[in-house]
Amino acid sequence: MASTRTTAIVNRLFEIDTAICYQINRISRVQLLRTFFTVVSRLGNGVFWYTLIALIAALDIERGFIAAGHMLLTGLAGAIIYKLLKTKTVRPRPFTRHAGIQLCTAPLDQYSFPSGHTLHAFSFTLVACAYYPFLLAPLAVFTALVALSRMILGLHYPTDVAAGVAIGLLLGAISVGF
Repeated sequence: MASTRTTAIVNRLFEIDTAICYQINRISRVQLLRTFFTVVSRLGNGVFWYTLIALIAALDIERGFIAAGHMLLTGLAGAIIYKLLKTKTVRPRPFTRHAGIQLCTAPLDQYSFPSGHTLHAFSFTLVACAYYPFLLAPLAVFTALVALSRMILGLHYPTDVAAGVAIGLLLGAISVGF
């Protein structure tokens, strides 16, 4: 009896997740927005973060190498966590399960849960801002755009992104000692 109720609740949550995914993915029908979020997503692949890490190391002689190293170690921990979760959960990406969800850019891997882009964006933002609080506003905006881009482009469900946010915040907070 309890398992039937639990199954019904889980199925309803999946329905809600999918419905939200459809709505967010509709943004990709506007060419200008699709292009913008494709660029944001590609930058979130690592280009933006590795450039930021290199700039921090190069521009701040006093503590830049420490901050850059901290970000790299946090990124490595994030990569291990999300790869383990993806291989254990094996959740298919939304565009593979729902014909109405448009894929707008090639995925980096097969599975959806959690969003690694989002996980890394949030953890990197926390670590970078622990060293350089003045970066909070621009990094927060970019991080939010990365998270949103993953759903708009048909690569992730909202719960994938929410899990990426939660794990990224937890990893970043643990990393900086909050």
